[in-house]
Amino acid sequence: MVISSVENASKLDAAEVRALIGGAGLSLSDRVFEDWRIILGAFDDAAQLFLKEDDGLPVPNPALYIRTDVHIPQEQDSDKGGWATRCTIKSTTPKSALLAGRTVAIKDNIAVAGVRVTNGLAPVNGEWVPSYDATVVTRILDAGGIVTGKAACENACMEPVSNTSYTGAVHNPYADNYTCGGSSSGSGRLVATGAVDIALGADQGGSIRIPAALCGIVGLKPTWGLVPYTGILGLQSVIDHVGPMTKTVRDNALLLEAIAGPDGIDDRQPAFMAPGSLQFVSGLDEFLAAGAGKPRDQVLKGFKVGVLKEGFAGKRVNSCVAKACRSAVAGLEALGAEVVEVSVPDHEKACLAWLCAMPLRGGREALLGDTTGRKQLEMTDRGAKAAPAMGPAAKARLSQDVFDSLSPGGQNLYMRYLYSSEKYGASLHAKCTNILRKATQAYDAVLASVDVMVMPTVPFPALSFPKLAGDGPLEPLTYALGMVDNTAQFNSTGHPALSFPVGFVPAADNPAIKLPTGLQIVARRFDDLTCYKIAAEWEQSNDWKTLVFGN
Repeated sequence: MVISSVENASKLDAAEVRALIGGAGLSLSDRVFEDWRIILGAFDDAAQLFLKEDDGLPVPNPALYIRTDVHIPQEQDSDKGGWATRCTIKSTTPKSALLAGRTVAIKDNIAVAGVRVTNGLAPVNGEWVPSYDATVVTRILDAGGIVTGKAACENACMEPVSNTSYTGAVHNPYADNYTCGGSSSGSGRLVATGAVDIALGADQGGSIRIPAALCGIVGLKPTWGLVPYTGILGLQSVIDHVGPMTKTVRDNALLLEAIAGPDGIDDRQPAFMAPGSLQFVSGLDEFLAAGAGKPRDQVLKGFKVGVLKEGFAGKRVNSCVAKACRSAVAGLEALGAEVVEVSVPDHEKACLAWLCAMPLRGGREALLGDTTGRKQLEMTDRGAKAAPAMGPAAKARLSQDVFDSLSPGGQNLYMRYLYSSEKYGASLHAKCTNILRKATQAYDAVLASVDVMVMPTVPFPALSFPKLAGDGPLEPLTYALGMVDNTAQFNSTGHPALSFPVGFVPAADNPAIKLPTGLQIVARRFDDLTCYKIAAEWEQSNDWKTLVFGN
């Protein structure tokens, strides 16, 4: 391997090289030691040169994308915690009218130029205000959408509940002091209350679908790689997804069409997708128009729906939620779909494998800002604000202040990162990656015999905000246990998964309070449109707000 020129190269300080060699447990002769001082000095000269260069962050033209009224809302203007920051951003020359006039909330882990990104965290090391827009934001503006603010998200995007964000608790749109789910909590609430027309969420274990189910809206975790994740804070690249959250299925398809397709930057994506494969709105409209001329019991004829046995059989599945979801499945059958039971025996194990695969890379990417080995936009302007690591890169650590600013979910990821790094190294991550590949094959085998699988999105109704005694992490980490039982698997497998509302169920702690619940539809990869077709036909035939399921 070539090295940079050693002519006129700096000679690295001897003490620095001794510390490096000693820390690695190596021993070098004096002659070899001197060579390494020159070789590493030449490398450091090159490194210092590039660290001073402009790395071409995609700063938007302020004359084309107008930004006004950027401000932090007061408590009375936050829509009960839904908003983190308000603004008005629009394009002066949109490229299409796909989202013309639609108001949009952007989850607060997504870069919007000139607007702070909290990621649900206290600004321990200073506030981060990016100078560029995420690809999905640019695409929304180019489609005529109007960004009206950043939606609150949970602490470091690592909580499935909505009382952990630095910007404040986000209350369920149907009952104060109940969770919206997380981590896209603000996006779920703002769409449900009508504060915006549509919103973006991000999903690593259910963070779009859980708030969608608990807030009574439609949320899609698209096929992995369908939508670029460029300019968005992630958890782990192999499970990161960004997607639409809307009131209706058609609006969901509309927003997906605006943001989908390769951007040439994000290495999660195929280099090419046929333009026709990205026409979700016309595909859905044509399907619904064809069904309009048929008897209602024939509109889903030819579709085969697999009811996932394990998705309904989990020990945490609430009987009222199961009843609502089975009623929705019966509704699909009444529309002409063939309904069969299917089984993936390792469904629960796949969720556990997702959990065990996450710490090694998730700790590095999400908490320590180590995204090396990726081909993507690196958010270098965030710098130390992302992860004020202490010590050499191989032993990177969070400062006490940053650790203390994390919610129990974030602290749990960090502690598991430390533990798994010390005890297992890469072996546990590698093993779980292979197990998740086997699980993907098991779901693929089922989806080869049916068009979609269905199951409850969240096994139980929205929980009330906890009244926890003490300051330990155990209670907050276990009170929402099971919320990702049916969602996290599909972040690892990459299948598209759509949650849509199918009725109300009683709150577990107060039967007088009725809360939304959702059915999840999972399809083959890059067959997101089939999820829309099935959900939209059910939506057209049912008013979910009139459906109440009790014991």
